[in-house]
Amino acid sequence: MDFRGFSAEDFDVFTIPGLEPRMEALIARVRPKLTELGDHLSSYLSAACGAELFPHVARHARRTVNPPDDTWVAWASSKKGYKSLPHFQLGLWNTHLFIQFGVIYECPHKVHYANQLHKQKKQIRSLIPDSYYWSMDHTKPEVIPGSEMDEERFAQLIHRLKTVKKAEALCGLRVERDDPILTDGKAFIELAEQTFTRLVPLYHLSV
Repeated sequence: MDFRGFSAEDFDVFTIPGLEPRMEALIARVRPKLTELGDHLSSYLSAACGAELFPHVARHARRTVNPPDDTWVAWASSKKGYKSLPHFQLGLWNTHLFIQFGVIYECPHKVHYANQLHKQKKQIRSLIPDSYYWSMDHTKPEVIPGSEMDEERFAQLIHRLKTVKKAEALCGLRVERDDPILTDGKAFIELAEQTFTRLVPLYHLSV
């Protein structure tokens, strides 16, 4: 695969004012790259997870006024959708790129996942590097660095996932927009594969 990587112009899409102008730029610049990565990484993720995963590139079809602040490609075990399923994501905000695994509020199996996180909390906290992050809301760029995810905060994340309807749990890697690895397509794909491999145990706990 001859992937070109991401450029500053890709991230600058999210500074364009207005829904239609931003979507035009997003569709022209970013979506083809996410589609390419979605198709290419599907086989890697499917092999790593032991189950076929299908790519879903964000369409932002429900937006009528506010332009999107981020975009992504997600992989899940259904061709029809991903939001109600445990899934992997790769996407961009204006400030950074993210590679993550998550269970979001629409997933009906959140309590099961929370129970598994509780049972395996010591192994998980040792498995996830301090350089990774945790998030409780996929719609916000703010995250909890792995280095700050102590036992108490992890217990709070699990409790919230079990008891709050809108609760979410995501974990992954943040790559700043000026990181040179983003412009090296081959190196970036290797990084994405390494990150997904690190996150696969969370997928197995969630299904």
